[in-house]
Order: sequence, then structure tokens, then C-alpha cells
Amino acid sequence: MKSAPTLLWLRRDLRLADHAALIAAAHEGPVIPVYILDDDTPRHRRMGGASRWWLHHSLTSLDQHLREKGSRLILRQGKAADILEKLAKETGATRVHCLRHYEPWWRNAERAVANVLDLACHDGNYLAPPGTITTGAGQPYKIYTPFWRALNDQMPPPHPAQVPHTIPAPSKWPKGDTVADWKLLPTKPDWSTGFAKEWTPGEAAAKERLADFIPHAAKYDTGRNLPSEELTSRLSPHLHFGEISPATVWHHVLKAKGDATIYLKEIAWRDYAQNVILQFPDYGRENGRPNLDRLEWRTGAEADVDLKAWQQGRTGYPIVDAGMRQLWATGWMHNRVRMITASFLIKHLLIDWRRGEEWFWDCLCDADYGSNTVNWQWTAGTGIDSNMFVRIMAPLGQSAKFDAADYIREWVPELAGLSDAAIHDPDETGCRPNDYPAKIIGHREGRERALAAAKRAK
Repeated sequence: MKSAPTLLWLRRDLRLADHAALIAAAHEGPVIPVYILDDDTPRHRRMGGASRWWLHHSLTSLDQHLREKGSRLILRQGKAADILEKLAKETGATRVHCLRHYEPWWRNAERAVANVLDLACHDGNYLAPPGTITTGAGQPYKIYTPFWRALNDQMPPPHPAQVPHTIPAPSKWPKGDTVADWKLLPTKPDWSTGFAKEWTPGEAAAKERLADFIPHAAKYDTGRNLPSEELTSRLSPHLHFGEISPATVWHHVLKAKGDATIYLKEIAWRDYAQNVILQFPDYGRENGRPNLDRLEWRTGAEADVDLKAWQQGRTGYPIVDAGMRQLWATGWMHNRVRMITASFLIKHLLIDWRRGEEWFWDCLCDADYGSNTVNWQWTAGTGIDSNMFVRIMAPLGQSAKFDAADYIREWVPELAGLSDAAIHDPDETGCRPNDYPAKIIGHREGRERALAAAKRAK
């Protein structure tokens, strides 16, 4: 007679390799892997449209890999704690294994599950467990640079664990949904046609993407600033959904030729962001610098029109418009351009960073509560460790400095015929096509308005 099964509760850890919870569950006996589509626990932080597209394909891939091991993925929908309790009663399971998550809603859910079942939480989604990298006085770091130094002193992380040889199956599988039942894919309209051209979700694709990046890892310090070049890893959605572990990425990058420290610091930034939301669970809606609560953001009909122009890539600033169109078409945006587009919304348009973060949350395949909110607050100057609000990016200068001409041609085809010299600022060079909008605000005008708002906030 087989022993009672254990439940493997999966969330943003959709892989088999280097998965401590899976290994522990398989060691104990029969395993029932379960993914719960829980829109109740996160409330207003339910996954956005782009993330749901990714989730559909990632779950399909994971189920296939599990079936190759003689297992399968059980899908249920509802509040996580309630569903796990119900599954335990159906299957006789009393124990649940999972990887820890640090979003405030998942921490609440873990506490709720622990109240009714034996919950074993494991680490594995970050280089070091959030909250464990502390100062000499035992306090968590708020500033990235000393955090990086302290984290790096503990690196490299343990070598990634292999996939279990077998995943014991229960004598009887509980019923579950199909991923199609959840209608995660857009239909009316289907705005995701460009996603499939850009991405293949799943663990196997994550490994391929990493292998393709390794020869270029030492060029990342330059490539992260050049949107016209393909020199970034594009691993962020795979890392967000846990299709590959950061420890796996770290150890492979260490084998790259040349110095890839800058890329490793980007992986460490994910850890830093989780440490921030662990200290400040409401970081997605509350400024890290309360003195900037007095900043007077633009609101009303005129601001809404500007916000829509920004969302649609119709601001008259080619580098901004290229980034916003890439985001809509692919669910992703180049590293440098994310900073430029965010800064433009916050400083030039003087629109609350939270409205931009909400748009990214819906549109990004890699939408991550920690990284997304920390990055937006860094750009806004409102974060505990951030750029100063009065430091205002010049998007036209950034576009020329980082050779974005070909990037603009790809995503703003109205400007494809312009020269490298003219394409960054068609208005200034007098060659703006009729089908491309004029600037919605001048750079100097936007800058002066932002500085005046900052001065009043003091």
C-alpha cells in the first residue's frame, strides 16, 4: 500500500530542476503537483494580461515535463488556502511542500495554509533567502550597493540540484481543470500575436535562452544600454515564473569568457527588490520617501489624454514611442528604454509613477511585484534607494547617445525612412512625417514643470 501523498504547491516556480520543494516531496513518497489560479488572494495584484498569456504556455510545458516523469500537474481555481485544504481532504494528504514567496499576499496565504495543514516551505527562487543578508547589526539593507557587497560575499550560491530521477505518483489522481478552462489567452481581440514570435515559455526554452546568452554575457554592460543590439539575456520572464533558478543562471554565467559582473549584479537586483518588499509590503502603492507624498501629480482629463498617448506610443518622442510599442507587441521592453519611458511619464508628463507601474504590471510578461515597484520608485525618486526626482533624463539625448536609430525603425515604422541624424528628433530636424505626432510637450517645458513641482513639494 502506498503512503499518503504530499501536495507540491507551485506558484512562480514552474520547473523541475533545482527545485527544493519538489525534491523534498519526492523523497517522502507520492507527490501531487498542483497549481492554483488564485485571483482572490492577490486582490488588485492579480496577474495582468501578458503574464496570463505566459502562464498558459508555461503550465502546458510543465505538465508535459511532469508526464515524462510519470507525474502530472493538477490545476484548480480559487483561494489557495481553501483549495489546498480541499485537496488534502480528497487525497488524504496532510503535508504541503512549496518554495517561499515574498509578495505580501503570498506570505498571507502561506500563513493561512500553515493554520490548517503541515506546510514545509523551502528556499530556491533567489540567490539567498530574502531577509538573510543583513548589516553587522543584523538589520536588513535598504541601499543596494552595500546589499550587493554583502550578498556577493556569500556567492556563489549552492550548485543547482538535479531533477529527481522519479516523481512518485499517487494511487489515484484528483480531478483538475484544463488550462484552456481558465481562458488565459486573449481572444477578442487577440493582442498576443507578437508574443509567440518573441517567446517560448517553459523550462526547456529558459535553458536554451541562457545558453544563447552565455557567449555575450561579458558584453552585457554595454548591451543593456543599446536597444538596437541583441545583447541582453531576455531571461526576465523565465526567472519571474521560476522556469529557471537564479542559482542556475549564476553558475553558468561564471563560466562565460570575460567579466560578466555587471550581469550578475542585475540578478542580485532581483534579490534586493525582494528584500525591499519584505521590509515594506506596501511598496507598490506607498512612496519610500514620504516627503514626496506632497508632490502634486497631474490629474484630470488632460493628464488622462497624455497617459493614453504614452501607453499607445504616440508622444512624439521616438525612443519613448518605440519602447511603448515594443511593450505592447511583445510583453517586454529593453532595459535602457524602460528607464527612459518611465522617466518620461513621471518627469515630462508629471503623472504619478503608480499609474505607469500599473500599465507595466498588465503589459509585461515579467511583471514582478518587487522588481517592478522598486524600479519605478527608483526612477521616480520616491524610493528608499533611488535617483533624485530632480535628475531628469533627456530622452532625445539618450536616444542618440545609445544608438537607438534601428530600434526606432523597427517599432515606429512611420520613421523608418529617416536618417540616423534625424530619427531621434524629427520635429527639431523638420522632417516629421504627417502620420507621426508632434511632441506632446517640449523637453524644456516638461523639465521646468517637473522641477517646479519638486520645489513646491519641499
